[in-house]
Amino acid sequence: MYHDRPRRSVRRIVAGILAALVLAAVLAGGGLLLARRIQKDLAVQGAQAVYTAVMDQALQCYALEGAWPSSLEYLEQHYGLQINHNRYIVAYEVFASNQPPAVTVLTVEG
Repeated sequence: MYHDRPRRSVRRIVAGILAALVLAAVLAGGGLLLARRIQKDLAVQGAQAVYTAVMDQALQCYALEGAWPSSLEYLEQHYGLQINHNRYIVAYEVFASNQPPAVTVLTVEG
């Protein structure tokens, strides 16, 4: 026995295609926003990790030498501190040899 399927109108087919395209665009936009948010969170975590590494090495220097290091370069040369200067800007300010340094880490956008 033969059954006829009802034919879909052109309007319904076009509406279905448009709905699928709109849904795909919304999902793609949401994915991009989520990716940007994750990238920003990772940049913040990376800057925090650099800050922690600088302060840990400075504290080690203070414990061994009895004075806070005079510069960031001193930590890099004598204590093995490695910083990706293309990705992070580190401001290292020393007020006195018996005071801890002020350290600020910024992420280079790019």
